[in-house]
Amino acid sequence: MPVNIPDTLPAAEVLKNENIFIMNQSRAVSQDIRPLRIGILNLMPNKEITETQLIRMLSNSPLQVELILLYTKTHISKNTSAAHLTEFYHSFDEYKHQKLDGLIITGAPVEHLQFEKITYWKELTQILDWAQENVTSCFFICWGAQAALYHHYGIQKYNLPHKMFGIFNHSVNKPNEPLLTGFDDEFYAPHSRNTYTRREDIVAQPELELLSESHEAGVYICASKDKKQVFVSGHSEYDRFTLRDEFVRDTKKGIDIALPEHYFPNNDPSQTPVNLWKSHGNLLFSNWLNYYVYQETPYNL
Repeated sequence: MPVNIPDTLPAAEVLKNENIFIMNQSRAVSQDIRPLRIGILNLMPNKEITETQLIRMLSNSPLQVELILLYTKTHISKNTSAAHLTEFYHSFDEYKHQKLDGLIITGAPVEHLQFEKITYWKELTQILDWAQENVTSCFFICWGAQAALYHHYGIQKYNLPHKMFGIFNHSVNKPNEPLLTGFDDEFYAPHSRNTYTRREDIVAQPELELLSESHEAGVYICASKDKKQVFVSGHSEYDRFTLRDEFVRDTKKGIDIALPEHYFPNNDPSQTPVNLWKSHGNLLFSNWLNYYVYQETPYNL
C-alpha cells in the first residue's frame, strides 16, 4: 500500500519519478481502509528534502500510511517558505486532542546548544509528554533521539572531538528483535553529528535495550522494551547525495570539515557515492511500521 500525501506536496512529483508508490488524498478517501496515522515533527531547516526522504522510507510497506506534517510554533523556519508551511503543515495545537499511531521526530542542527537553551524546547517536551499517552510508537532520529533520551531518561549528549560524518559499519546486538528482522549481521548506515550518547548510559537504563552499534560510530539503535520508543543516532533515511551536499555546503561556508568517511570511492569527491545503506533504511522503517506500530495499535484510535 502507498503513503497517502496531499495532492500538491512537492515530494509527490519527485517520488513518482522514482516509481515510489504514493497515493494522493483524493483517491485515498475512496478506499475502505483505516490507514496508519503517522505524524512527522520536522525540525530540519529544509523541510522539503526531509519530507521526501522520510516518505520514501515509509512507502516500502504493504500498510497504507496517512502522513501528518507538524512544525513547532515557537520556531520560525528560515529555510522553508511560509507558503509551504501554511499549505502542508500543522501545529501541535491542532492535534493535541487526537491520537496517532506513530510519530517521527527528526534531527535538528542545534547540537551545540544545551537542550534547555533551544527556543522550542518547552514546546518539544510538551509533545514528548503528549506522545507517551497518545501515540502507539515514536521514532526519534539523530538529535531528536538525543533530545528524547534526555527528556525521558536524563541521558546526556556529549561533544565529539570531530564530526561523526560518513557511512559506517554496524552490528546487530539482538538478532531476534522484530525491529531488526531481515537485517544482515553487519550493515551500513550514514551518520552526520557532532555529539554522541554514551553506551554505558543506555545499558544502565533497565527500560532500554541497545539493539545495534558500531565500533566507529558508537550507539546506533536503542529502543524501549515496551516498543513505544525507538532511538536512532544516524540517518538511515538519507539519500545517495545527502552527505555530499552537506560537505559542499559546509565547505562553501568556510567550515573546516573532513571528507565523509567511507563514502566517496577512493575518497574522491568527484566520484559518485555508492549507496550501501538503502536496503537497511527501508527495512528499519517498514519493520517499525509493522512490528512497533501496526501490530500494537488498536483499530479504533
